[in-house]
Amino acid sequence: MDTGWYVAQSSRLVHTVGMEVSIHDAKAHLSRLVEKALLGEEIIIAKAGKPAVKLVRVQQPPGKRILGSAEGQIWFSEDWDAPMTDAELQELLGG
Repeated sequence: MDTGWYVAQSSRLVHTVGMEVSIHDAKAHLSRLVEKALLGEEIIIAKAGKPAVKLVRVQQPPGKRILGSAEGQIWFSEDWDAPMTDAELQELLGG
C-alpha cells in the first residue's frame, strides 16, 4: 500500500493516524480495510494519487424508540385543531 499514514511491520499494517491506499491496494486488501474501518479508522482510497473516497464505519441508528417517552413534556391547547380565522390565515401567509 502506498502514500499512507501507516507503518508496515512484518506484513501487518499498524495504524498511526489514518490511512490512504490506492484503488488497486484497496481491492487487494478490502477485507482488512473493512475491519480497520469497523474499528473506527478512516481509510482514504486514492485514484491516480488523489484522495477520492472515504471508507468509514456506518453509524448505527439509536435503539428502538419508546412510545410515550415524552409524556408531560409537550403541551397542546384545547383548540389546537380549530379552524383559523381569516385574519390568522392572512397573518400566517404574510398578507
